[in-house]
Amino acid sequence: MKLLRVGPAGSERPALLDQDGTLRDLSGLVTDVDGALLADDSVLSRVRDAATAGELAVLDAEGLRVGSPVGRIGKIVGIGLNYHGHAAEVGAQAPPEPIVFLKSPDTVVGPDDTVLIPRGSVKTDWEAELGVVIGATARYLDSAEEGLAHVGGYVLANDVTERAFQNERGGTWDKGKNCETFTPLGPWLVTADEVPDPQALDVRLWVNGELKQDGHTSDQIFPVGEVVRYLSHFMTLYPGDVIVTGTPAGVAAGQPEPKPFLRAGDVVEVEIEGLGRQRQEFKGA
Repeated sequence: MKLLRVGPAGSERPALLDQDGTLRDLSGLVTDVDGALLADDSVLSRVRDAATAGELAVLDAEGLRVGSPVGRIGKIVGIGLNYHGHAAEVGAQAPPEPIVFLKSPDTVVGPDDTVLIPRGSVKTDWEAELGVVIGATARYLDSAEEGLAHVGGYVLANDVTERAFQNERGGTWDKGKNCETFTPLGPWLVTADEVPDPQALDVRLWVNGELKQDGHTSDQIFPVGEVVRYLSHFMTLYPGDVIVTGTPAGVAAGQPEPKPFLRAGDVVEVEIEGLGRQRQEFKGA
């Protein structure tokens, strides 16, 4: 299923995009698209049955804002340098273990919402990423197969990053990852049953119409199942938590000088096959 949340920011309602591309109202069945829904197989089954039976009311999509497809996110866990091509372009060795950082859930915006370039920023960068949404509580998992079994769905993400804040201001990466609006998600949460192999997805990003990233999740150093297994030994992953799993080659930081970091007025578009497409205009904060 393709689940989403539509409406004004802070007042989104749950919805479903059916096989014909028609937007359907879920608010009569569920209160939100969140961890509670993903963890409840019986409710998910009722949603599927209602969609198949044509029982869900049609929503007029004209002019309707699409928000983040996941509500009430507990935590966002980022994985750095997780593509061989990206590590190579920035002159880094492939890490022996996943590099882990945290993003605050209040950085999340919808897939087409405006993204704000922070005041004082000179190196705001793009990162097209596969987002993993946890569907069952994961702690001390033994295998990558178990890791995949705890995934509830997948989302498209742009892990926007301010490189000077991240790498040149001391401390951790978090300063470059947690500026407001820095985590556009969506448009859809695609349930895990519709993504049989998360390592078989094309990942693309354009800036002002120019293709910048053209990667594939098979290039990940640590695949999705292993990432979930690994993280479960350092933190408990709860339904609705989101993991952004790294970006392929093609970021501004990996390009020759003068590096084309984002400026106000730039438009970024992101796409992963089967997970939809985003479009963000960047403006000054």
